[in-house]
Amino acid sequence: MDVGLLFDLRNPGQWHRPWADHYARTLEFCEEADRRGAGGLWFTEHHRFEDGYLPQPLTFAAAVAARTRRARIGTSVVLPALHHPVDIAEQAAIVDILSDGRLELGLGAGYRVPEYALFDADFGHRFARTEERIAEILRLWRERDITPLPIQDPPPVWGGFYGPRGARLAGRLGIGLLHISRERFAQYREGLAEGGHDPETARVSDLVPLLLSRDPEAAWHRIGPHLVHQVNSYRQGALQGTAFDGPPPLTIEDLRDPDATDRRGLLDILTPEDAAVRIKELTAGLPVKHLIFWASIAGMPDDLVAENLELVTEQLPRLLP
Repeated sequence: MDVGLLFDLRNPGQWHRPWADHYARTLEFCEEADRRGAGGLWFTEHHRFEDGYLPQPLTFAAAVAARTRRARIGTSVVLPALHHPVDIAEQAAIVDILSDGRLELGLGAGYRVPEYALFDADFGHRFARTEERIAEILRLWRERDITPLPIQDPPPVWGGFYGPRGARLAGRLGIGLLHISRERFAQYREGLAEGGHDPETARVSDLVPLLLSRDPEAAWHRIGPHLVHQVNSYRQGALQGTAFDGPPPLTIEDLRDPDATDRRGLLDILTPEDAAVRIKELTAGLPVKHLIFWASIAGMPDDLVAENLELVTEQLPRLLP
């Protein structure tokens, strides 16, 4: 099990800095994480977020591939229902070549109506379209229908799905499941068997809602406003384009309310020692390949990003089996 970091490149108005500076600083953080031994550097796709959530993860992954040497470079996730499969297969191959065979390609169905509307894609049939296009990407590589081909034959592919339908879908395709859940793992193994794949080839990974700090309480007071922005943007974004009204925005007090059980798990700030205990409980008995941490929360201060990066890449791995 390796330990990596996910960068979403959010740049909210409250803490905005010039885009060129923001992207350059993120590339520097990626280089630093690679030097410190990060197991992976991960990027994700979203569209129509006001804070500029990264829309083209494979483009950014190519830049990171050219500036790093060891870390795996992953997407968590690209949305294949919004793109032609040849485009993804070719872009992914180039990232794999630039990284000398370090790509991990995570693919998912997404959950936002505005993103599908932007690409004139059918939101209601997103799971069927996603399955078709993942299968086609694998075929393009297998039958050598694109050039150049990736170095890995093929690159590891992951399904970023959180429900039972997606877990079985990932299994049928014979790819990894980008979600750590014992319930979903059982459904994923059922899908592997259904697709004619050996259930013993099952592998899982996930983004865990954790940040690390030597002083979690002090860090929480500084990160809290950034987390409020992130959580509210996710909650509101999930309902945009639907007939449902959004819930009232959450406050810092809401997020810290110990009785609000529906809000637990959004983010915990822990020491490496406490995080190791949490991770051992979370992953026990599961074939976990990659463990992914948030690198930053919605433009939070650079010194806290740097501390989190150091603890995730250097301190935490020493505490894990």
